[in-house]
Amino acid sequence: MVRDLLGQASQAMRHNRRRTALTMLGMAWGIATVVLLLAYGAGFGRAVRNIFSNFGMQIMGVFPGRTSLQAGGSKAGTEVRFTLDDVDRISTFVPLVRHISPEASLQANVQHENRSFEMPVDGLNSHGQSIRALKVADGRFYNLGDEMQRARVAVIGSEAKEKLFSGQYAIGDSVRVNGLSFQVIGVLQPKMQEGDDNINRVIYVPFSTMSDLKDTRYLDGIWMDYESMQYEKIEGEVRDTLAALHGFQPSDRRAIFIFNAMKQVNTFEIITLGLQVLLAFIGTLTLGIGGIGLMNIMLVSVTQRTREIGIEKALGARRRDILFQFLAEAMAITFLGGLLGIALAYLISWGAGSLTLYSAVAKNADAGDIRLIISPTNLMVSTGILTLVGIVSGMLPAIRAARLDPIEALRYE
Repeated sequence: MVRDLLGQASQAMRHNRRRTALTMLGMAWGIATVVLLLAYGAGFGRAVRNIFSNFGMQIMGVFPGRTSLQAGGSKAGTEVRFTLDDVDRISTFVPLVRHISPEASLQANVQHENRSFEMPVDGLNSHGQSIRALKVADGRFYNLGDEMQRARVAVIGSEAKEKLFSGQYAIGDSVRVNGLSFQVIGVLQPKMQEGDDNINRVIYVPFSTMSDLKDTRYLDGIWMDYESMQYEKIEGEVRDTLAALHGFQPSDRRAIFIFNAMKQVNTFEIITLGLQVLLAFIGTLTLGIGGIGLMNIMLVSVTQRTREIGIEKALGARRRDILFQFLAEAMAITFLGGLLGIALAYLISWGAGSLTLYSAVAKNADAGDIRLIISPTNLMVSTGILTLVGIVSGMLPAIRAARLDPIEALRYE
């Protein structure tokens, strides 16, 4: 019986090829829209994570300020100054901190042969490479041995290399920073750079050597990365530790400024999730239009085959048999259209390549563009939506066919 019913459904589809093909195209366009919108949402989320990972995600920068609340004997307006004791204190009392580095920076005159530029110089310890996600393109980053020897070595940004050395090989050569000679041991890969941002012009030197260029008794900041996703808890522990050491209230947000990258990452992940839900909803509505077309076609089919339904019932077909017959026809159209739509979505995503996002406002930012990559998860979600729309669209005509009175159906002309 089931085979006969499926055969009748297939025969009905072949009998009305044009109508079936147009309905399939409607379903195909709908499912292609769903797949592409979900791929866009996933690509947007991937692009945002690439942007943040370029600078480091589980990182925190702490910078001194002035107190705004009176605490004990300290009055408001007291300047907070960081020393290496603060670095040791954080390492001891905040166990989830993985790497930590003091920072001392200045704007210096950097020279090589007859080329001279004002460039930022940043003094970090060897952990600064992993904390700040600094990737070496050529040479190496300085290590613990360089720090202990207070070696005058430098790792330069990609733009700094272009300006100072042009097309020359930089490794092993030297630059003069405020008149002091530093050997270049590494060149960094270019980072995403917006507008006048000078991130690729930075000269990195060991923190211990930075004292040859400026007084490093007081730090310009402290950078760290951490192991846990409990970024708010870690920030609170850092604030409590420094508050106890410097005598300000932990609730005083102006005493120290904390840049916590994971806060921004979390905000953008919420935005991305909301965008994906919105795009899935829009895609479902688009697919629903195709579903309405399928429903209308199936209702027309029920009307045209009323006498046939009456004969089937007179020969012993039950309501569920008729229901199954028309629902099978609707689902066949749905899934054939779905396969065509998924193939169309793959073709469009392959042809589109990447869609400009961050590279429109930043250099070296191709990783921040949106790529329409269709993932298995997106296909599963799209298939689920397609199945739901197909069942809902086919069920109403199928129920109507199953409820036809056989005597009235036989009389239908």
